[in-house]
This record gives sequence, structure tokens and C-alpha cells, in this order.
Amino acid sequence: MPQFAPLQNDTFLRALLRQPTDYTPVWLMRQAGRYLPEYRATRAKAGSFMGLAKNPDFATEVTLQPIDRYPLDASILFSDILTVPDAMGLGLYFEDGEGPKFERTVRTEAEVAALRVPDMASLQYVFDAVTSIRTALNGRVPLIGFSGSPWTLACYMVEGGGSREFHTIKKMLYSRPDLMHRILDINAEAVAQYLNAQIDAGAQAVMIFDSWGGALADGAYQAFSLDYMRKVVAKLQREKDGVRIPSIMFTKGGGLWLDEMADVGADALGLDWTVNLGRARAQVGDRVALQGNLDPAILFAGPDQIRAEVEKALASYGTPSAGHGHVFNLGHGISQFTPPESVTAMVDAVHDFSRRQRGA
Repeated sequence: MPQFAPLQNDTFLRALLRQPTDYTPVWLMRQAGRYLPEYRATRAKAGSFMGLAKNPDFATEVTLQPIDRYPLDASILFSDILTVPDAMGLGLYFEDGEGPKFERTVRTEAEVAALRVPDMASLQYVFDAVTSIRTALNGRVPLIGFSGSPWTLACYMVEGGGSREFHTIKKMLYSRPDLMHRILDINAEAVAQYLNAQIDAGAQAVMIFDSWGGALADGAYQAFSLDYMRKVVAKLQREKDGVRIPSIMFTKGGGLWLDEMADVGADALGLDWTVNLGRARAQVGDRVALQGNLDPAILFAGPDQIRAEVEKALASYGTPSAGHGHVFNLGHGISQFTPPESVTAMVDAVHDFSRRQRGA
């Protein structure tokens, strides 16, 4: 295990663990990405998205770009949520303007029967990137590792790419739930091993992205998404070298199920922008911290409007008290068209207003 520099700013981790903080920490989903000119320059050097993600030096470079530009309180591994099914041999590729696709799908009884948890050695490039990034951060802020949720990975594996209607996977879910559960069981075991290997490599918190859980009906969400995230969380390392490793769970469109999500065992829940922060805090109480949830489109407004919306969100949550924690974030990933200066306005507003809220 490599030796890492001591952490200089643990505000993000403290908020996740519902401990007192001097201000509300902030980071952004997709904070390393196409809205930054320096990212686009590095991606051009790498030649492709996967060329970037599979090269630990490039992955380290782009992970640090937003940390060098903004006073963010956490960094997140630069990777893709679909590395696990790619390691299962499904052949991940990217078509310009169309997002990720797989050469092979998992639909038939034989394809499901052949599915296996991948050898984590085939994902060594991810773990090498985690160690490289953690080393390069030199203790400035914590590093978040992540994975797609078992259900979200299954959506891509069965559909063969992104989907609006999810007809193929929902047909399987309702007509052959046995096949669906087998895929999800394998995915849950793979995700747990994958996140634990990221923790071993140096990740200081982990996040499960359930991007498509909100596409499910009530009842189906609990059986086919939430239960499998519960299995993942139950297998996660809770600490490493005596230090707690917090976990965050984010279901886009999951606001209806906050109560049930709060009982899964994760330390924090990510919220999309459809959820009222104050009401969510009242609902979950001191069971979990909350993360979110500014509408990313607000970053297309002027700096005064951005500040006003940030203050509205922080005021809605209120001042954190004993046993409560809040990490500021967007309700989903930052848009590639966001002006970089808008992020400056947002981050500064979060830090300034949240200090004032605490009487600092």
C-alpha cells in the first residue's frame, strides 16, 4: 500500500459523516469534463475518451484540472461507469454524439448464464489511476471513487447502450425476473469488489451512481435497484487503515423513495434537483447526510442569479446541526456547455453563504 500525504482539507468527509464543519463543502458531478478547455486539450492528446480513462497519467491530469482551477472540497476519479461491464467482455465503445454502446448484449438465457464477475486484475488501470491521483493530490482534498449501480449497469448491458424507454430490460424484468435477478446479483458482487479495490488503491469515499433507478415503477425500484445497492453497501469496507470511508448513494429521480434509501446503510444520499432540501432533511433526520442539489442549468445564468439560487438551496437545507451533514453539489452532472466562470461564482457563493449561516 503506498504512503499518501496527510489530508489538509477533510470538510467533505466530515460532512458525509454528519460531523461539524466550518462551512458547507462543495464538489460537482462530472467536474472534470468538457466544459473545461484544459480537459478538451488533454482529451485531444489522448485521442479518445477511453484513451483518457485507461491511461493513469491522463486520468490524473484531468482529475486535477478542476481542483487547480476552483477551491473545490473533493476530487472524483476520472473514469466511466461502464468499466465493469466492459471488463465482463461486452466490448464498450463510444460513438461521437451518441454516448456509450456495447458490442455484445446480455439478453438470452445462455448470455445470462455465461455472465461472470470480472477478474479485478482486468480493471487494474482504474486502480492505478486512483493511486496516481491520490498521490498527485498530495493531501489537498479527498478522492472519491465510484461505480454505476447494479441496475444502471444492467440497463446498458441489456439495452446495449443508453435508452429513453428501457423497453428491452423492462420486458426482461417483468417476463423473466429470474434472469434479471441473476444479472443484478453478479453486478452487485462485481460493484462491491470494484469499489473495495478502489478503496485499497486510495479512494477516501465511494459513490454509487444509480442513473436509471428513477425509470422504474414503485415496487420494481425496491426489488431491482435498491435491494442490490443494499447488497453492495453491506460489502463495502467501512474503514481503511483506521480511517472511515464514507459511502454516497445517488438515484436520479429517486426522491419518492428517500425514506427507504436512508435505511440502506450508505452514509449519504445524493439528491437531484426535483427534491426540496429542507423537506428531505426533515424526512431523513439524522440517518444520513445529504448531497445536492442545484439544477445544473442555473449555471447558464449570470453570477448574481447563481448566487441567489445557491443561497436559496443552502437556506432550504438550513444550518447543519449535530448529527446532520450537507455536501453541496448539482442535482446531476455539469453540462459540457457551462461557462467555467459560472462554477467560480457557484463555489464562492457556497463557501461564503454557508460560513455566514454558521455565524463565521
